[in-house]
Amino acid sequence: MSMCRYEFRSKTQRLCVLALMTAFALIIFTVEAQIPLPVHVQGLKIGLANVITLYMLCAFSPLDAFAVLAMRIILGGIFAGQAVSFIYSLCGGVLAFAVMAVFLKLSKGRNIWFAGVLGAIFHNIGQISAAVVIYRTFYVVYYLGVLTFFAVITGLLTGITAQLLAGRKFRL
Repeated sequence: MSMCRYEFRSKTQRLCVLALMTAFALIIFTVEAQIPLPVHVQGLKIGLANVITLYMLCAFSPLDAFAVLAMRIILGGIFAGQAVSFIYSLCGGVLAFAVMAVFLKLSKGRNIWFAGVLGAIFHNIGQISAAVVIYRTFYVVYYLGVLTFFAVITGLLTGITAQLLAGRKFRL
């Protein structure tokens, strides 16, 4: 699978596609917040909006993928209305993005499912790192074990979904 399959014919087309992908990610993010999970683990989310980030990393440039991620985090923070949630999302999202981008570059776009697992794990590492700084204690690091267990499951789900989506042909 080659990286960056789509080339834009104009700046307007690029802006429209990135806005559409941001809207998709934001809708998924908003709907997911309403889904009750069968287990009660503080801060646990499936991370379905990461499907869009992974797809963007596979089909578009890393810069385009990062732009969509950044806008989803900013707009999601505004909609959620909590500054702390924004900080956690930003720290987790940027770290997960960097790890997924490097992995996909090194693997030449193969094993997207594994990039999903890595992204979920490193998202949690980013969030726990933010919590260490915010709460000024290392005790929150113990929570990483629980989050990592669930990150493997949810990351596999989002990774497989993104891999199936990336295998599809879409026309711009």
